[in-house]
Amino acid sequence: LVDFVRQPIDRLQRKKVNTLIILDVHARDIVDRFVRDSILSREEFAWESQLRFYWDRKKDDVTIRQCTGELVYCYEYQGLNGRLVITPLTDRCVMTLTTALHFKMGGAPAGPAGTGKTETTKDLAKSLAISCVVTNCGDGLDYRAMGVIFSGLSETGFWGCFDEFNRINVEVLSVVAAQIKTIQNGLEAKKKTVEMLGRDVALKPTIGYFITMNPGYAGRSELPDNLKALF
Repeated sequence: LVDFVRQPIDRLQRKKVNTLIILDVHARDIVDRFVRDSILSREEFAWESQLRFYWDRKKDDVTIRQCTGELVYCYEYQGLNGRLVITPLTDRCVMTLTTALHFKMGGAPAGPAGTGKTETTKDLAKSLAISCVVTNCGDGLDYRAMGVIFSGLSETGFWGCFDEFNRINVEVLSVVAAQIKTIQNGLEAKKKTVEMLGRDVALKPTIGYFITMNPGYAGRSELPDNLKALF
């Protein structure tokens, strides 16, 4: 692959081979670590903590497992859009997000600007072949706008990533917490519909909601406790 990518090939081919190299290098590093640490059993945490894809003969479908979580493959075609380089920090972040999804909760990566919080979430969505809709939050968002976004995510089953979530006003965040709780309760009860903004909307079980935050920056509000409990 390395020899091939050094040849004069077209842009799409190069992108394709780059993606294969990124995934191959990660797989090679994992195998090296297993050999170094003598990981021989599939019950070992080092193996359990990897994002693993299986063909389930009973379901006749792909199933994705990591730690205690089991997720479905969504078959959303996304074209040739490249992948992130996978680091140990990315692996830990992905493990946290998949565990949150398994427990019907949201994920909340926090950290300084430009460290790849949103990109890591989008990259996990690419792995699971599901579309991830990114919303840049600001003080212009009110509870009605957020309700419309959540209704759309609920009906399509897509993931929503809310960038710089703590820029939204505190009064709005409290109502948003109630909206997320409604979706969470619906997922736990395996309901087909939930009530959002006074009307029933369809609820697909693949929905995921993630927030990214830059703590300690000017103009950021502290999240209310009832919202923190949902992530």
